[in-house]
Amino acid sequence: MPLIERSVIDEVLARTDMQSLVGSYVTLKRSGSNMTGLCPFHSEKSPSFTVFTQDASFYCFGCGVGGNAITFVRKIENLEFTEAVSLLARRAGITLRLDDKRDGPRYDRRRYYEMNRTAARFFHAALYAATPSARAALAYFTESRGLSSATIKHFGLGYAPDDFSFVDHMRAAGYTEEELITGDLCKRSAKGHIYPSFRNRVMFPILDVSENVIAFGGRVMEKIEPKYLNSSDTPVFKKGSNLFALNFAHKASAEQMILCEGYMDVIAMHAAGFTNAVAGLGTAVKPEQARLLSRYTKRVILSYDSDEPGQKAAEKALRLLEEVGLDVKVLRLQGAKDPDEYIRKFGADAFRRVIENSASKFEFNFDRVLRKYDLSLPQQRIAALDELCSVIAGVYASVEREIYITEAAKRLSVDPRNIAADVERKLFKRKNEQKKQEGELAHRTLGGFGDTVNADFARMPRVARAEEAVLGLLQLYPEHRKRAFANPPMLVDDDFKTELGRRIFVFIRQAEEGEGFYTEMLDGEFSADEVGRITKMRVARMSLSDNGDAVFDECVKALKDAALDEKNKNGLTTMADLDALLKKKRGEI
Repeated sequence: MPLIERSVIDEVLARTDMQSLVGSYVTLKRSGSNMTGLCPFHSEKSPSFTVFTQDASFYCFGCGVGGNAITFVRKIENLEFTEAVSLLARRAGITLRLDDKRDGPRYDRRRYYEMNRTAARFFHAALYAATPSARAALAYFTESRGLSSATIKHFGLGYAPDDFSFVDHMRAAGYTEEELITGDLCKRSAKGHIYPSFRNRVMFPILDVSENVIAFGGRVMEKIEPKYLNSSDTPVFKKGSNLFALNFAHKASAEQMILCEGYMDVIAMHAAGFTNAVAGLGTAVKPEQARLLSRYTKRVILSYDSDEPGQKAAEKALRLLEEVGLDVKVLRLQGAKDPDEYIRKFGADAFRRVIENSASKFEFNFDRVLRKYDLSLPQQRIAALDELCSVIAGVYASVEREIYITEAAKRLSVDPRNIAADVERKLFKRKNEQKKQEGELAHRTLGGFGDTVNADFARMPRVARAEEAVLGLLQLYPEHRKRAFANPPMLVDDDFKTELGRRIFVFIRQAEEGEGFYTEMLDGEFSADEVGRITKMRVARMSLSDNGDAVFDECVKALKDAALDEKNKNGLTTMADLDALLKKKRGEI
């Protein structure tokens, strides 16, 4: 990883307005001296994300993500440390010079962007090759799908030949086998040979909002499986964090976007003038994609297939999109199974009217439930009402629930008081289940079970909590660092028993012995998730009124006692261990 001088990082952070940076992704509101908003890293209805204006840091009390401007950009843009600093430097008008001296594996994202663009140009050129298979691929776009040459060029559509010419082309362009495999453009056979990941498929390049080619989707032209093949995760691509055609759509409309299932639906919409359409990448909508959409628009219209799988996917997408604060509606198509077919059959004007008459969440769920049951049969009618009550109970706002209860009673000729009573029972049950789940989660969290950041927490929770208290104080107060690292020192590396705690302590000690510790250094040495945990330690101490010498001494003693008890629990192995235990019992230590 390239090294960046401390003075450069200081300048980048000094010229970065934390509130403005975060505010470009999150709607922030004043809360005392700080700013709060809905977290961009997890779904929530009540704000738990805080920007601390005093030290230009942030922390989410819901999911534990935290740090400074560098951490924020690393996390939200999925960047490495130097890439995040480079982005902030460009934003602040600073020219950044990187000195690449650090050993270890690393990926140059620009190299993979260039490799993907080279691949995209190859696929696009292959579409116009004078071969029967290339002519069939071009005919699929122009004849079967009705796309113009301008649309094909606009989206950079292409064809992956059913041979090894792609491998030869990429090698000639200077890319190594390992780069091609890491970028998921090629795979390695059992015999050790590499071959193209995409063969005999029409190709759809996927671009990010900066117009970098980050991945590909490939579709077969015959009835074989899998119908669609999409790039796996690579150094520049994470499937659940991107959307097809967002590079075009985010420029077209800030008011609303249309979310589709497939690439061809999006292309057909764009060709018909609906340039605010995007699509998922071969999977159901992920929370990360929902949060990505919320950064660019206020309303999403779902355009999913009318079959059962499509309607189930729409139901899940509705929930995830509403959780991030988006207004969501659903297209109701009649006479066609998807937007591509509808536009070709009825035209753009008819499709525009369909968009204008999109269904609300309740209308969508109401219609979906009623289609499942024969309302002329009493038992079926009861089952339909029970499912509708479950749908209404899942609505967050009480006023909205009341409106839906009234509407359901009217449509099914049932007393609204009875429906309201059933909804209340379901709400009560949901709240109890939620409290139980929250209690179980709190128990697991306190015990460190499932902790992916500090794997040692569950094994020695008392030690880990004592370490976090000491490390939080060391981050905040230079006077505590001075005492901790005096001669003789109050604390040594071996006092920290968890691997993460020891790494943090060693880093703080070494930094203090050098130019002096400052939190902005953390991003260069720790992952974004680890920086979040370290920030949590600091924030926990900031919330307490007394963090003086006496408190620090108590925390150090608690850490040493916990570490000694942990060693005793695992068995005494030396005379030094026994001597330390006897001294403790006599009160000498």
